[in-house]
Amino acid sequence: MKKKGTTKLAYENRTFLHSPEARTLRILSEFYEPKARFEKLNVVDTIVFFGSARLVSKRDAIKQLKKFKKDVPTTKRNYKKELKRLETLVKMSDYYEDTVALSKKLTDWSLHLPTDEKRFIVCSGGGPGIMEAANKGAKQAKGVSIGLNISIPFEQFVNRYVDPKLSFEFHYFFMRKFWFMYLAKALVVFPGGFGTLDEMMELLTLVQTDKIKKEMKIIVYDEKYWKSIINFDALIEYGMINSKDMKLLTFCNTVDDAFTEITEHFKKHYLKNGIKKKNLAK
Repeated sequence: MKKKGTTKLAYENRTFLHSPEARTLRILSEFYEPKARFEKLNVVDTIVFFGSARLVSKRDAIKQLKKFKKDVPTTKRNYKKELKRLETLVKMSDYYEDTVALSKKLTDWSLHLPTDEKRFIVCSGGGPGIMEAANKGAKQAKGVSIGLNISIPFEQFVNRYVDPKLSFEFHYFFMRKFWFMYLAKALVVFPGGFGTLDEMMELLTLVQTDKIKKEMKIIVYDEKYWKSIINFDALIEYGMINSKDMKLLTFCNTVDDAFTEITEHFKKHYLKNGIKKKNLAK
């Protein structure tokens, strides 16, 4: 009887798979594994939500503020600074609640489309804050949603509202971004920091340079906030962008406006001849 070999097959050798030499295999895995799952679960396209991971619900924000006022003496060092931070957190929690409401409305709308395919599914980065709120809204509407999580040392974890079958963990930021863009037919950008700016600007660049050819709706939520963060007029004045580039964005200030803009976009470009599957690669 032939003695069973003790040498591992290459694809079972974890030391090799985690080595620099196998980086290409890991990158390919982060393409093919999500692709196989999306196809198996019949997910056609998505609505992607971007925004801060640091925001919390109105209830949690008020709870934190009340606890601080109750437990921390006014004489404590940095009291005013922390009080202002928590008061701002309460104010900014409106965006969390608006995200929940918009996601819920969009999910309810998509669930009533006459198709067996999963169309216009809410997709987030899978973590806390605005990401959590997007997944929460979809769950409240009794729909599924996607979480494209990223492994980083802090802040990021998969929130409890992501459908387990549609929960993904990425090592490479660029592969995670690829899956944000590949299935998306609309993007909603809520207030956020460096990560949100990075994701929004990369998408705008891809659309501006015609690397994304499909009809993509980009909703920028709360015009006042974003125009205080980015001086779009100065970019135009200094010739860094063309005034027509602003047409790539649609500023919305209410849930109802964002819902109408997105659903009308879908009806015009993706549902005008009835429900039909579009080429995802465009």
